[in-house]
Amino acid sequence: MTAYEAERFEGEAAFPDAYEVRRDVFIEEQDVPEAIEMDGRDDEATHFVVYDTDAGRPVGTARLRYIDDDTAKAERVAVLAEYRGEGLGRRLMELVEAEVRGRDRERIDLHAQTAVEGFYETLGYETVSDEFMEADIPHVEMEKRLDG
Repeated sequence: MTAYEAERFEGEAAFPDAYEVRRDVFIEEQDVPEAIEMDGRDDEATHFVVYDTDAGRPVGTARLRYIDDDTAKAERVAVLAEYRGEGLGRRLMELVEAEVRGRDRERIDLHAQTAVEGFYETLGYETVSDEFMEADIPHVEMEKRLDG
């Protein structure tokens, strides 16, 4: 059984490992232009990276930014294709939600690709928008109210 370890980083400390996963998933796999993916907001964010400790490599990541006094935004949630189905996306979102609760925010927003909208629904997120295009990929805005 594969052993996983999650790390929390502030700002630039996460860049090499988080970028490695994001480059593989968003730029290479999904053809998102690098200028859109690398949007200059990473230095103002908290990042989570999941590592396959056996392979010694990053395999999943998520970015968290605070939008206002009540709202946080989960972004750039990605798991390498060969690691999907291992529960790592759920683990990343649990880390994000724990961080947000620790900062007394009431809500998490995210823009979900429509292909994974159902995944976020299983975590308690609700769709609050019509479908829209972001980086030429269909998305919806979703949110989750936290219970303190």
